[in-house]
Order: sequence, then C-alpha cells, then structure tokens
Amino acid sequence: MVIKQFTEATGDTTMTEKTLTKTRTKAGDKATSQTGLDAITRSSIIAMGGISAVIGLWALASLVSAMVSAGGPLGLLKGWFGAVTGLW
Repeated sequence: MVIKQFTEATGDTTMTEKTLTKTRTKAGDKATSQTGLDAITRSSIIAMGGISAVIGLWALASLVSAMVSAGGPLGLLKGWFGAVTGLW
C-alpha cells in the first residue's frame, strides 16, 4: 500500500508493488482447534493413567511374589533389613 502510493507519487516503476492481505478467522474456528487440543490432552491423560496402573500392578505382583518366597511379611522385612545393613 505504501509502495503503491510512492510509485504513483514519484513515477518510479523499478519498485515492485506489494499487497497486504489480512486473514480473518471466526470464533468458531478457534473453538474447533481448542476442541481438538482437548481431545489430545484427554487421550494423553488416559494413556498416562493406564501406564501408571500397569506399573502399579507390576509392583504389587512383585511384592506379593517376594513375600511368598521369603515366607511372609516378617520374613521379607528380615531379609530386606539384612540385605541393607549386612547384619544377617
């Protein structure tokens, strides 16, 4: 716009004319992109929750297995304390 006015005023044809374009977006377009972001966020939270649940179940299964092989909870605590301190 400014270049066009300069060209018309001075008669200089060596400069190129540039046009400015404005893009308008509707409020509905932004809501659609926000909805898409919400769907991605929700699926990410569900995935993280599922992975956390699997890790928790694995830890519980490992603890139960250790209790069974040690002869119960007291045997497990005695074995853990002995392994950490080196006394038993």
